[in-house]
Amino acid sequence: MNDMRQRRFLPSLKLLMAFDAVVRLRSVTAAAAELNLTQSTVSRLILTLEEQLGKELFTRERRRLIPNSAALSYQRDVARALDIIQRSSMSVVTNPDGGSLSLAVLPTFATRWLGPNLGAFLSAYPGVGVNMSTRIGRFNFSEETFDASIYYGQSDWEGARHMKLFDERATACVSLEIAASRDLQRLSDLADLPMLHLESRPTFWADWFKGQDEPPVQAGGMLMDQFSMMIQAAISGLGIALLPDYLAQIEIKEGRLVPVMRQAVKVGAAYWLVWPSDKDEYPPLVALRNWLSEDLLAQQAAG
Repeated sequence: MNDMRQRRFLPSLKLLMAFDAVVRLRSVTAAAAELNLTQSTVSRLILTLEEQLGKELFTRERRRLIPNSAALSYQRDVARALDIIQRSSMSVVTNPDGGSLSLAVLPTFATRWLGPNLGAFLSAYPGVGVNMSTRIGRFNFSEETFDASIYYGQSDWEGARHMKLFDERATACVSLEIAASRDLQRLSDLADLPMLHLESRPTFWADWFKGQDEPPVQAGGMLMDQFSMMIQAAISGLGIALLPDYLAQIEIKEGRLVPVMRQAVKVGAAYWLVWPSDKDEYPPLVALRNWLSEDLLAQQAAG
């Protein structure tokens, strides 16, 4: 009896993939094209799934399949399960010895800080693979396939373990042309220059002003959603960029931007590695934590 119940509630991948595609695309025709099947085959697979579960998942209207509330809820779980199976299968093929780590990261942080340093981690732990996807906001680990996330904020991600990477420090930068044409020694010298703002850092400039020895100035400017956009705007002379110091130093070193006023001012929150408690002992995650604390962050602190 138990075996029969297991089979009933474990539909085949073919049935689940057809169901997921129909609900996601809201079309049997589109699902058939995606799966390289005929429409009649997809419809038959959906009917077979409903018969196996003993539950109607769609309303039939003029040859259309309209998912009901049960189908919509079921599809969210099925899609997540299919994603987990796909990621795990890819891990077996690409990293059969050490496993893989699925990591959610901030876009610019990934490309400008983590990415350039990741080769050292892969060399230190050659059996481990890292799969990265960008995420700006927080999410529920139980509803995603990520093993961990790197985010900016406080140590208050509900239901997650935290490891502090480093505090945010900011440096204001301008283009070479602006730096060469103006004397920017005091905050008052910045008053008529547009200040570039980031949507996710509403208090960034206010915090930076607190780190200077002079009262703040008020100036308008452009609002952006990515530091990469802000950097390009500053290089083009559109205003003053306030950047995390790890980004600013790259642009300064490579001669694209010039710092103004006091550099590396502590502002706002910090960068954190977070993960669900049930991943505490997951070997690829343990390896990443060890590498971050014992190697990369220690080297940067010494530097």
